[in-house]
Amino acid sequence: MSTAVSGNGNDPKPTALQDHQQPAPTTGTGNSTAAGAGADAGDKERGKGKTVAFFLAFAALIAVLLIPIPGLDYTGQIALAMLAFAVIMWVSEAVSYPVSAVMIVGLISILLTFAPDPENPEKLVGSKEALSTAMTGFSSSAVALVAAALALATAMQATGLHRRLALYILKFAGEKVSAIVIGAIVISIVLAFFVPSATARAGAVVPILLGMVAAFGLPTDSKLSALLIITATQAVSIWNVGIKTAAAQNLVAIGFIEDQMDQSVSWGQWFMWAAPWSVLMSIALYFIMRWAIKPETESITGGRELVEKQLAEMGPMSGAEKRLTAIAIALLFFWATEDVLHPISSAVITIVAVGIMLMPGVGVMTWKYAQEKINWGTLVVFAAGISLGSFLLDTGAATWLSEKTFGAIGLSSMPIIAAIALVSLFNIVIHLGFASATSLASALIPVFIALASTLDVPNGGLGFVIIQQFVICFGFLLPVSAPQNMLAYGTGAFTSKQFLRTGIPLTIIGYLLILLLSATYWHWIGLV
Repeated sequence: MSTAVSGNGNDPKPTALQDHQQPAPTTGTGNSTAAGAGADAGDKERGKGKTVAFFLAFAALIAVLLIPIPGLDYTGQIALAMLAFAVIMWVSEAVSYPVSAVMIVGLISILLTFAPDPENPEKLVGSKEALSTAMTGFSSSAVALVAAALALATAMQATGLHRRLALYILKFAGEKVSAIVIGAIVISIVLAFFVPSATARAGAVVPILLGMVAAFGLPTDSKLSALLIITATQAVSIWNVGIKTAAAQNLVAIGFIEDQMDQSVSWGQWFMWAAPWSVLMSIALYFIMRWAIKPETESITGGRELVEKQLAEMGPMSGAEKRLTAIAIALLFFWATEDVLHPISSAVITIVAVGIMLMPGVGVMTWKYAQEKINWGTLVVFAAGISLGSFLLDTGAATWLSEKTFGAIGLSSMPIIAAIALVSLFNIVIHLGFASATSLASALIPVFIALASTLDVPNGGLGFVIIQQFVICFGFLLPVSAPQNMLAYGTGAFTSKQFLRTGIPLTIIGYLLILLLSATYWHWIGLV
């Protein structure tokens, strides 16, 4: 059930709007029993795999610490060992992401405490300095922006404003499947400007689309469901690239760029660089989806009536929705004019907006509600990732890793387009092992920053790093490639094979567009 939050200090009250939920398909008792037994066996196997991965992570940590590594002092070796530990934990999900983040902070603190001080080898680094290093990410301005963005996404969910926007767009789309596919893409584009959470954006549109399919009398696992749900989900991933504030992984990269490259990227700059790619990909998405999945019908009779009914159930815009609309529009204006009309950073602007949202009388939610609904674990993972990345860069471990991996193939002597092509391909392949783009950015962006310093490119390699961040956002191939994919996959609307059938051409076209824009548009405007 959706909730709306009044600005008078009261807790959220239920609204009349109910999220449409499709019942899970049922089978005979014998099949259900067999399926249940199979699921239990699968859970046990996954549990064993996670246990093995847990101990393997510690084994890798110890091995890297014990093996002599020429060219790295011991603090750099600790950083490299922590990266090996983190990657295994993140890829295997042996423990949850927040738990692994706390473990990373704790292990860095302990190991660094007893390490020789690089500036004075006769002394140890000590607990105070070690803890300061391990907690570096928690003081980053990027973390403040992520916290504020999570609060903004929570406010959208609290009022149901993002759902109302989605319904309005689908109302205009009508009942033809081709128009609804376009509508699903447009919803993802519009929400990307205002809802800084990919999962929240997918969560707004998926139930509505499933409801339209159900209204036509088709099951959840129909081809029509697959077409609409995959379209909406892939569009969310595409616009994670186009908008700086649309995804947490972008803010990880910005945090490293600000801290390590001493450069900043405004909301408007990011949009100017990334939006053309996302626009072209959105067009490609429409044609790929219409080619890949042929629905049972080309028109959803009763779809418009269902949308109108759900809008009627929501009633007129509440005061909280109107206030949030005003705040969101003002926020977008200040984001877009950063460094053009004013010098206020995106982080400061967003924090001020969240403060207004929490104020009695003019706000849209209470602190109690925000405290309960915001995913604080995401913030811990984000901050720990920045701490680890900064540790890699500060100790020289990222530079060493870059030299050993990319230096071995002579990347620094290649033309920039060739370098972008090879590293982007490496990036796409590595993403197959990560379910979190935020963790992937934490692991790879420090290495890419170190690599960029060796390339003959403008702005100290800023453009190269930004382009690789775009590629990190690629989550097109598998349901496990991104949280929003898993949310949609959990509805049973499509199979992994159907998702892959759309994901392969999307990834290929996305990769080719990266190369095309690197050789043309991004080169013309001085990004690379």
